[in-house]
Amino acid sequence: MTAQLFPRPVAHRGLHDRAAGIIENSASAFAAAIAGDFAIECDLQLTSDGHAVVFHDEKLDRLTGESGLVSDRRVTEMTDIALLDSAAGDRPQTLAAFLEQIGGRAMLQIELKHQPSVEATRQLAKVAAAALSTYTGPVTVESFDPRLITLIREFGFSGPRGTITYDYESEDYPPGISEDERYILRHLLHWHETQFDFISCDKAALTLPAITFWRALGKPVTAWTIRSKVEAEAARPYIDQIVFEGFDPDSAS
Repeated sequence: MTAQLFPRPVAHRGLHDRAAGIIENSASAFAAAIAGDFAIECDLQLTSDGHAVVFHDEKLDRLTGESGLVSDRRVTEMTDIALLDSAAGDRPQTLAAFLEQIGGRAMLQIELKHQPSVEATRQLAKVAAAALSTYTGPVTVESFDPRLITLIREFGFSGPRGTITYDYESEDYPPGISEDERYILRHLLHWHETQFDFISCDKAALTLPAITFWRALGKPVTAWTIRSKVEAEAARPYIDQIVFEGFDPDSAS
């Protein structure tokens, strides 16, 4: 499965470069990744009217200069907001528009972002599964939230599903998790419900026993976020592919 699942390095939020006016999770960043023959990682958030949009943050501020939450905006509002510093005037895309742009030309690693309620969690999984049901290109989905990994399968997605993880010691994500939940997530004890096909792991947590165990059993591991050749080489013994940004992994230098 490993070689087939992630044969090429994965461009984190597309092949973005803000200094060049190419913003993360934008059509321009995805076009650049396709041109470089890289796989693409991207993020899905849910709008107030229940649509999936390609956007990383739950808040609008960093990427648009506007205030408020994505979950408070309708899809027509989200797709009309300009991304800050985009040379091409890019705006957030719906999942459907994103899939149409890619058209099977790159492997996809789509992250379903943690949602603030059970209802929103179910809706994101439902609309993502529906959109992907007619997509014929290579695609995987992943999430920090085990519920989303499980739900998208229940809603009909039959492709590879991954769990995103880290050491659960230095941050509070997903927000509000208890110590018991941290233990379960750190040790990937949700396997019985998620039955994940691959692991996307923070580069600082690659030697955790759970990661080593599941990779030995054949589960592919991708490492995020790799930002240099030095980091890529350090991670190589523990992984099957990198999720990168800020450098060209194909460059000789």
